[in-house]
Amino acid sequence: MKDNIHPNWYPEAKVICACGSAFTTGSTVREIHTEICSQCHPFFTGKEKLIDTEGLVEKFEKKRAFAQKKLGEKKDSELSKKESQKQEYRPKSLKEMLEYASKTK
Repeated sequence: MKDNIHPNWYPEAKVICACGSAFTTGSTVREIHTEICSQCHPFFTGKEKLIDTEGLVEKFEKKRAFAQKKLGEKKDSELSKKESQKQEYRPKSLKEMLEYASKTK
């Protein structure tokens, strides 16, 4: 191994959670600050807790509702366009009629 290229190793690095719990582990930094740990995470505690600091869930739900609305409008407009195209098209000659028939097959 080469000398002077590896970071320092701290076998007693302290991990501090936002909930107040702390434990030690080995790391390349002396102190680590986390937002969630095994003492407060819903998977480990069995208590459901929504962690949404910036309203991301509401933002996602709003985007999803808007997309569903737009998708419904798009489908409606496509159906009306297809219906209007069927009614509007009338071939003017026998050649156009045969071309249209071959395209629709």
